[in-house]
Amino acid sequence: MLMASMSDCETTNRGSMWELDQNLDQPMDEEASQLKNMYREKKFSSILLLRLAFQSLGVVFGDLGTSPLYVFYNIFPHGVDDDEDVIGALSLIIYTLTLIPLMKYVFVVLRANDNGQGGTFALYSLLCRHAKVSTIPNQHKTDEELTTYSRQTYDENSLAAKVKRWLEGHAYKKNCLLILVLIGTCTAIGDGILTPAISVLSASGGIRVQNQNMSTDVVVIVAVVILIGLFCMQHYGTDKVGWLFAPLVLLWFILIGSVGVVNIHKYNSSVLKAYNPVYIFRYFRRGKSEIWTSLGGVMLSITGTEALYADLCHFPVLAIQIAFTLVVFPCLLLAYTGQAAYIIDHKDHVVDAFYRSIPEAIYWPAFIIATLAAVVASQATISATYSIIKQALSLGCFPRVNVVHTSKKFLGQIYIPDINWVLMILCIAVTAGFKNQSQIGNAYGTAVVIVMLVTTFLMVPVMLLVWKSHWILVVIFLVLSLTVELPYFSACINKVDQGGWVPLVIAITFFIVMYVWHFCTVKRYEFEMHSKVSMAWILGLGPSLGLVRVPGIGFVYTELASGVPHIFSHFITNLPAIHSVVVLVCVKYLPVYTVPVEERFIMKRIGPKNYHMFRCVARYGYKDIHKKDEDFEKMLLDRLLIFVRLESMMDDYTDSEDYTIREQKAERSTRSLLLTENAGGNTMSSIGDLSYSSQDSIVPAKSPLTGNSLTRYSSQTFGDELEFLNRCKEAGVVHILGNTIVQARRDSGILKKVAVNYVYAFLRKLCRENSVIFNVPHESLLNVGQIYYI
Repeated sequence: MLMASMSDCETTNRGSMWELDQNLDQPMDEEASQLKNMYREKKFSSILLLRLAFQSLGVVFGDLGTSPLYVFYNIFPHGVDDDEDVIGALSLIIYTLTLIPLMKYVFVVLRANDNGQGGTFALYSLLCRHAKVSTIPNQHKTDEELTTYSRQTYDENSLAAKVKRWLEGHAYKKNCLLILVLIGTCTAIGDGILTPAISVLSASGGIRVQNQNMSTDVVVIVAVVILIGLFCMQHYGTDKVGWLFAPLVLLWFILIGSVGVVNIHKYNSSVLKAYNPVYIFRYFRRGKSEIWTSLGGVMLSITGTEALYADLCHFPVLAIQIAFTLVVFPCLLLAYTGQAAYIIDHKDHVVDAFYRSIPEAIYWPAFIIATLAAVVASQATISATYSIIKQALSLGCFPRVNVVHTSKKFLGQIYIPDINWVLMILCIAVTAGFKNQSQIGNAYGTAVVIVMLVTTFLMVPVMLLVWKSHWILVVIFLVLSLTVELPYFSACINKVDQGGWVPLVIAITFFIVMYVWHFCTVKRYEFEMHSKVSMAWILGLGPSLGLVRVPGIGFVYTELASGVPHIFSHFITNLPAIHSVVVLVCVKYLPVYTVPVEERFIMKRIGPKNYHMFRCVARYGYKDIHKKDEDFEKMLLDRLLIFVRLESMMDDYTDSEDYTIREQKAERSTRSLLLTENAGGNTMSSIGDLSYSSQDSIVPAKSPLTGNSLTRYSSQTFGDELEFLNRCKEAGVVHILGNTIVQARRDSGILKKVAVNYVYAFLRKLCRENSVIFNVPHESLLNVGQIYYI
């Protein structure tokens, strides 16, 4: 492994080698600065905003809009005794909807988006850009020049700068932040399982209202059939049926709002006094044991709020604000108020109050609309789950799974087959296992409140670092949010034994998978960093790299953006030949939602031209997808040819005398390095567990591309170099990937051995190989086996 410190002698002797390595393997500042800023902030007209607000109804608000199907039953699972209880619960619903979805999310949290992307990972990506809190240190300042990489600078003595230094101070703080993000992410995945279960089961329960003798099993079977059909249609993508969603959900909101107005007028208009918050205090002052536990049911009135934030990517914030304030919020208030009015007059109908409160003339049309609305709500949370998994995958927190892009119009519409079937099995198990809304509602409330608490805690550093808010505003936001959410959290936790354990088990399972995968990914990266070889070592081998240079192009894949990877040094020390052109390809994901295609690839030449070595860094955001129709090999070759052309154009504008001086300095540095190594006898140039000695160096072998031919090539024209590259391309392209086995060291603890040797090994067998992700032809693939001990 790389030594943490060096002796004074070693520090003195490394002089010329260190300087040469720094000159040869500089970060790609110049190449990155040549990329143009292609992004322009979108401007929306008033008419377009209204149209987008209408469309957002079908994508964003489905889950929140279907909550009236099951809220009052979960608040009063044992029936209602007093009218004051109904009015108090209604007052709680009204002000919970006002404080959390309206004030907290719509007008505050939605502003904390990553170029239009929302959700837990969007907050994390914002923090990773404004502070060095990422646990995989593969970023460089050149990445900050990306169009989508927006960040701010701070005054040395500002509160934001102090918070930034505090977060960057210790590794455990970064790990705690990551754990918090993973908890929110895993619980949000639980939402993707519980939302279809409770929404579809509640909607299907309408068939039993008109026939009380019908068995509950029939309702469950109908719900399971609908769920199977829903998950089986996922591979078509929401774009195929998206045009139906917005009108359907708008019709749903009009329906529940209108029914609410009718019920208020028909049954009991006195429920309007619930808009006075005094009834909340009177509700708790009654002191009944069921009062506190009923908060879990009230919590269900804001389910879908976090999905509202996670599904932000398709619409501007202003469009969502318009749709919520003008349509969603007032219709929900009318729906809950109307149900409360009906329950006061029919206390024994609280179990199915929604369907019983619908006028008989429109009952069956309302049942069909409710069922379709439940399907739309389920679709939104399932799609959000796919996006969450994709974000976790890109940031190294989830095994590589197949991600299918289902829409040519919308970047965020994806389908993950493996996750889809897992969700379906778990969703059917929850529906068939519990068979009633109450226990599923307890589980659902627990999942929702945990995600909201995570968002609240992540918003604090975002407000301080990104928004530079005054600490008083941050404290006000935190206190108000926790004042509402902590009581709901305590109420939901009290129902762990009544179904609340389900999201906890799901979250813990996904957390173990994510954390183990991320831990091993970080350790692999650290191992490769420690075992990489400096460019000075390659320079010491000569233009032929000490091997026969055979015709062709070799793409060597690595996670490193500098230095020679362990896989390459392992390859050339075991085989006697290497390709005429070698390209070190680094594919890395950045904490941005997307990297524009024009800025995705950075190419750089390594060493003198006669070495024919290049480095290519391919950068992706957490929303970017490797599509099947994308030819990654062709993109790399095209980028290589473009780089050579640009390099030739820039050389034409370079002063020839200065260029000659620079070349002479480079040659002198090379000779100085070789003389230093020869004089040192067995002087070692070691990084990692690879050692290079001048006495056992590989002797350069003669080949058509070595010796005088390489010298002649260094003076060839741009056209000759393009012809050379084309000849190498025609000779064949080989992709060299590492087939690594990761194992725990023998002295590791039992927990680490189980996590690495069994859990991670099992996940590696299930996940997709890099060759499949990059669509590498099987006949062009060369795997280099190696073992990493971490």
